[in-house]
Amino acid sequence: MTDTPTSGRFDGRDHLLPVRVYYEDTDFTGVVYHANYVRYLERGRSDFLRAIGIGHAQLLEDAAPMAFVLAEMKLTFLKPARIDDALTVRTQYDAIKGPRLLISQIIERDGEPLCRAEVTAVCIHLDGRPRRPSKALVEAVTPWLAGGA
Repeated sequence: MTDTPTSGRFDGRDHLLPVRVYYEDTDFTGVVYHANYVRYLERGRSDFLRAIGIGHAQLLEDAAPMAFVLAEMKLTFLKPARIDDALTVRTQYDAIKGPRLLISQIIERDGEPLCRAEVTAVCIHLDGRPRRPSKALVEAVTPWLAGGA
């Protein structure tokens, strides 16, 4: 039997990505180091796109290549995650406004929120200038937006 990587699953508009806390994720007390929450959130946003058929490599190989940068990220830490915890990263793509994608995320343990994030990602040309997302990206994400499905 072979295991294949998972990109998570959908529950309505929410993309759910399971994440296990490993020793390397924690500080000396066994609590997840704050910067690692940002890594978990990135995985949630990326795997949301992967699950709807949009991969980062594909965006770079397009006739008009594009990438994302974060313009804003507001994190609210509610409770600590600890070594060996089974977490879920819950991601919702809320809106597309020009080059910006507005995203809400929650990291939870057994349904209990540990960290909330409000994220603004910006689509860019490879030279760093903002650009509108590709038609393919807009078409893939629109059914998942608030009011879009």
